[in-house]
Amino acid sequence: MKKYLNMKYITIIFTFLFFCFSYGYLKGSENEKSKLELTNLKYLGELDERYQSFNVEMCEVVGGDFWIPYDLLDPEEVRSVGFSAMKRAIPPINLYDKKLRILASALGPMYIRVSGTWANTTYFQDNDEPKLTTAPDGYENVLTRKEWKGVIDFCKATDSKLVTSFAISNGMRDKEGNWTTAQIEPLINYTQSIGGVIAASEMFNEPSHAGHGGAPAGYDAAWYARDFAAFKSFVDTAVPGMKILGPGSTGEGGIIPGVTISTDSILTSVPKPEFEIFSYHFYGGVSKRCMGGLTPEYELTEEWLSKTELGLKYYEGARDKFLPGTPIWLTETAEAACGGNPWAATYVDCFRYVEQLGRLAKKGVQVVMHNTLSASEYALLDQDTHEPRPNYWVALLWNKLMGTKVYDAGVPEEGIDVFVHNLKNSTNGYAVLIVNPKDAESSIEIPANAEQYLITADELLTKTVRLNGEVLELKSDEELPGLKGKKITAGEVQLPPHSIMFLSFKDI
Repeated sequence: MKKYLNMKYITIIFTFLFFCFSYGYLKGSENEKSKLELTNLKYLGELDERYQSFNVEMCEVVGGDFWIPYDLLDPEEVRSVGFSAMKRAIPPINLYDKKLRILASALGPMYIRVSGTWANTTYFQDNDEPKLTTAPDGYENVLTRKEWKGVIDFCKATDSKLVTSFAISNGMRDKEGNWTTAQIEPLINYTQSIGGVIAASEMFNEPSHAGHGGAPAGYDAAWYARDFAAFKSFVDTAVPGMKILGPGSTGEGGIIPGVTISTDSILTSVPKPEFEIFSYHFYGGVSKRCMGGLTPEYELTEEWLSKTELGLKYYEGARDKFLPGTPIWLTETAEAACGGNPWAATYVDCFRYVEQLGRLAKKGVQVVMHNTLSASEYALLDQDTHEPRPNYWVALLWNKLMGTKVYDAGVPEEGIDVFVHNLKNSTNGYAVLIVNPKDAESSIEIPANAEQYLITADELLTKTVRLNGEVLELKSDEELPGLKGKKITAGEVQLPPHSIMFLSFKDI
């Protein structure tokens, strides 16, 4: 009998403890549910008004060999011929194309960067004669006045400021191999003569990879420092309003191999290069085209989405060590190097795109220039038709809603990411970006009524996306549709699996 009573009491005690634990656990879970607060936000900093910007490769401007589309890629030819089989000849881009200008203008104001490896070996033909069929000795490509005027006119038409870089190859050097103004001076003079302005420039593209980027044989950090001193002396006198960016390197910090000159070695050379804006490039990996091993599934993971912060870490450290306080710009980035993977043109890459903008804004990066506007799989627009790809639509929403003031959202929910900016063109509103890359629904409690812009797709590898359930597409007259928000009330908001939500809060 005594044993029976003891067991009875033990059962009662365990039952009581179970209910206490369960109640406490559930209550704790409820308290920890994602809740967006828009009062007393921690202010992180302010961005350049042209934070979201884009590249038009010099190769596009002059015409040349650029990444071949995957449906034209012949694996057998790549195996037998090598790297050259990964590219195809493309004609110069028509920067006067009405559709291209309409779609680009909707993303303004922005910077347009005309650079890339091709710019390192490009000869400027400073006359109005027919284009040379072969570049002069020491160069590989030819840029005409007409082509460069197209760039200047495009920037004017789209409310863009021009960023570029200049030749570094043997053709513009003297007999001792010293840097000369042979290319920069005529290009600057012509730009000014047609009313153009170069807002900023790197000396040349990616000195980290100078060994296969058109630089002279044996090019090293000390040589770079001598070149930079001559370059800066000319710029200070001839174009003092042009900001000098640099070094514009990429892949360091263990991201992508193949670096031949490190940023540390550049910044410890004598005379020490000093940049008005510290620039770097970032690709989280290389594409299938260049034998990379990325997958669409991996590109939804936190490891992938946070890799942009890992890419920043090295360059931010170098900036803080050698040029503290200098603004930092990411002047070239995309889904993957070598033109992007096939899925860079589909919905799945929208998650990387918006996460990169949101994360780098919180870290104080002032400008992010996506590569490219309209060439290869990682472009926002189809290269041949200029039809918008999924990334274009999220870029358009970012431009419509996200202001330049950045705040810490402080939402503790594993698996979803929340970014808060001031509402663009508003004095007392907020724009909130919520990203749910998970294959499961989530939710968040919002403190006030809002307008919702929910981006979803029927599958991850599609080029068709929906805004609040409606397919996003151009009108028949090649004009953009209105991006209308859906009014929602304060309280719990559902985030579908694999969704991206922008919220507009006014008068907060």
